[in-house]
Amino acid sequence: MPSAQPVHSWDEPEGIAPRGTLVLLPGRGEHGGVYERFGRRIAADGYRVRALGDASAGPEAVIEAATKLLRDETLPGPRVLVGSDTGASHAARLAGLGTPGLDAVILAGLPTGARPTATGAADWEDELDRRTACPTHRGRLTADSAFRRGALEDPSALESPALDGISVPVLGLHGAEDTVSPLDEVRRVYRGLPGAELVSLAGTRHDVLNDVTHRTAAATVVLFLERLRTDPGLPLIAVTEDRA
Repeated sequence: MPSAQPVHSWDEPEGIAPRGTLVLLPGRGEHGGVYERFGRRIAADGYRVRALGDASAGPEAVIEAATKLLRDETLPGPRVLVGSDTGASHAARLAGLGTPGLDAVILAGLPTGARPTATGAADWEDELDRRTACPTHRGRLTADSAFRRGALEDPSALESPALDGISVPVLGLHGAEDTVSPLDEVRRVYRGLPGAELVSLAGTRHDVLNDVTHRTAAATVVLFLERLRTDPGLPLIAVTEDRA
């Protein structure tokens, strides 16, 4: 029986009505606390964020914990899964299974299922370079004793992702400079679900929610959530007018 996953929580400001809930699934080497900056920013806009603990607990433990949160009627809807790296693979799997309580899914740095390129002995500077160019996030990971270095070389949790069968809205976020899961390969995966939206972020590496464009990533997530609240069909809210 898998042990209970610890959950990191960030709530909407006092006096503000909650606008929905994000359940965040971390990726290889990560734990929920790695997403504190993202969680605080999204919570400031009125959304509750629940980030699961150590991704090394295994896919079944992660899926069980995520399913429990999605079924928690005390958490306001819409309820959205956000997965990073292998967490994105788990989120896609849950969406494809039609998990009750799930209204949409956000896939950040979705792995393509390809075996990681061998880089020899685990080199921390190389891993940091592949993950992020953000100096703040690099410092956070370097000082984090709970973060598992070298985890990007572990293909054991990787499966070839399949988005077909997903009926809820999908937002993909991906770094244009991602060498762990190259954007060209990811584009081919997203073609399997024509209704999915894929947004690439310039100058961004694998840890798309925590890289140099983390503000733009968070803003893109909030825009998606606001459209979802308006209508599951995701109508545009901000429309650029033709001035001709």
